[in-house]
Amino acid sequence: MSKTDHAIHQINQLNTLAGRNQWMNQIHPLVKFVLTIVYIVTTVSFPKYDVIGLLGMMVYPLALFMLADLSFRDSLHRLRIVLPLVCLIGVLNPLFDHNVIMVGQTQVSAGLLSMVTLILKGIFCVFASYLLIATTTIEKICYALRLLHVPKIMVNQFLLTYRYITLLLAEVSRITQAYSLRAPKQKGIHFKVWGSLVGQLLLRSIDRADTVYESMQLRGFCGEFQYVGEKSRMKAGDVLFLLVWLAVFVLFRTYPVLLLVGNLMT
Repeated sequence: MSKTDHAIHQINQLNTLAGRNQWMNQIHPLVKFVLTIVYIVTTVSFPKYDVIGLLGMMVYPLALFMLADLSFRDSLHRLRIVLPLVCLIGVLNPLFDHNVIMVGQTQVSAGLLSMVTLILKGIFCVFASYLLIATTTIEKICYALRLLHVPKIMVNQFLLTYRYITLLLAEVSRITQAYSLRAPKQKGIHFKVWGSLVGQLLLRSIDRADTVYESMQLRGFCGEFQYVGEKSRMKAGDVLFLLVWLAVFVLFRTYPVLLLVGNLMT
């Protein structure tokens, strides 16, 4: 399987996860979208040396992994490219921050603490975003955006880009396969034909876009999509789920819960 086919397979797998008939997937998309935004903002707002307080925010992604019945190992595999890049954000902090902070009776480098804090913030935010995508279809996410009065032109652009990225990847796969059949002994694509192949991809994409738009017009498209779940109303369970997690975020942001629990246990 080529890299392009593997990427298409991964996107289809993610869409299958989001479309499951599972309890977490049935929660109103606006609730999950708002919780994700609030979680990211709360996580980023922690001071740069507050590692213990930040560790408490791990409860949200861990709980959602269990509630949504998602494989943590598969998630790490899908995020194997993003997570190392996130971890590189604060790797130079120890070189610039030479201060020393007393943790109990131990001296700890402030640069090391800020590096760990930045890495944890990035990892938690990436997992929160992944959990939203893995439990909510793109149509439901767009529906939540429209409920928040995001301009429809932006929502439509986001929806169409995500929905038809697989078509673009399929065109890339066909072009590269045709090239490899004409040059069987050559590894990769020679740089001299990069321009012509990109031009062919552009022309094919424009033709496919015209076909897609004509099909949309024949089906009555008038600038607004009918999103999945649009007629569903927010239930009492959805509101309770939202309020409970908002309370948890406020609690962990205000008090060092892990430190208090540790003191009680010891």
